[in-house]
Formats: sequence, structure tokens, C-alpha cells
Amino acid sequence: MDEIGDAYRGVRLRVNALVADADDVALDTIAPATPEWRVRDLLAHLAGVTADVVEGNLQGVGTDEWTARQVEQRRSRSVDELLAEWNEHGPTVEAMAGEFGRAAGQLVSDATSHEHDIRGALGVPGARDSDAVALSFESVGRSLGVELDRAGMSAICVHHDATTSTFGAAEPMAVLRTTRFEFVRALTGRRSRDQITAYEWEGTVAPEQLVLGIFVARPAALVE
Repeated sequence: MDEIGDAYRGVRLRVNALVADADDVALDTIAPATPEWRVRDLLAHLAGVTADVVEGNLQGVGTDEWTARQVEQRRSRSVDELLAEWNEHGPTVEAMAGEFGRAAGQLVSDATSHEHDIRGALGVPGARDSDAVALSFESVGRSLGVELDRAGMSAICVHHDATTSTFGAAEPMAVLRTTRFEFVRALTGRRSRDQITAYEWEGTVAPEQLVLGIFVARPAALVE
């Protein structure tokens, strides 16, 4: 198992532990970061991703339609059944992750985002310095760099967790000081424009530049 597979396994085991003793009220709680999904819907998506990967159901992979189908197909299943499915297919996906190329980063960043969505719904923060967050930071950062380059925009230099990363090929015109966790949450649409603007910046940047193109900034602040 490579580092991506190992990080994904960590997410899966932590989420299993998070929901092990959750009652129906908690499981039916809407996740503030994903207002259309309850905790049990997030579990259905996580289980559905690994099932679809193992079974080769990859048409429309990553689209809203693909993920919505995963949730809808599992709407009548219990949480125990969802976890059993995830724990059945998860190890296979973890062993294969090294073969996925760039998609491996997307796999772990998606799971990591939803781990923290579930933590937000249950009021149990934690694991913000995990290997999954570190790998997600690199994955979403690379995607940001690609988007900045395609738009002909300057790079963004990020001072984080005692080191520095630059995303984009052009000369950086903005410097951001933040944590890897906060960076990942912003790029995946879990922060508002006002929250992004309030970060510790040097230089000028539009809030939209710190949100990947497949996401949008939240209309209201989310404090985790």
C-alpha cells in the first residue's frame, strides 16, 4: 500500500470510529459544510465511491450525477450496512490507489473533505494534521496551480505549517499564511468569500482564486 492508500485507510478507520456510537439523530444531522447531505448520506457516498471503483462503474466519475446516484441507491440502507460495504471495498481501493495517477489525489482529498464534513456535523473536530490532510493539500494545490496557469494568472505562495509551497508557474504576486487544513477547506468550497478575504495575505488576490473551479465559495461563513 502506498502513501495515498495508507492515508485513505486512515480516513476510513477514523470515520468508522466517529459514527460507531452515533444515534439516529446524529446520523440524520445535516452536515453544515454540505447542506444537501446528512451524515448518513456522506457515508453512502463514501461507500459508493469504493464500490463504483471496484465494480468499474466510472461513467460520469466525479460528477454531481455520479455522486447523487450513490446516495440515492443506498438511501434505505442502515449505517451498519453502509460501513460494511465501505469496509469491504475500501481495502481493495487502498491497495490499488498507487495505480490511479492524479486521480489518487482526488480520491483522498474527497474522502478527507467528507471526514471533516462529518466531524462538523457531529461536533467532533480533529485529525487536522493527518497525512490525509497533508496529501490533500498537495493535491488541491496542484489543481489550483493548473487553473492559475490556464488563466494566465500569477502564482500563489502559501506559508503553512512551518514550510512554504508555491502553486502556479508564474511569478507569485500574493502570499498567504495559513494551515494546510484551512487551505484545503477553502479550495473545496467550505469557506465564504469574507473568510478567504480575512486570511493573512500579502499582495492582492480575488477570493475566487482560492476556490477550485468545480466548487464555489459558501454564501455564509463556516467556522469549524
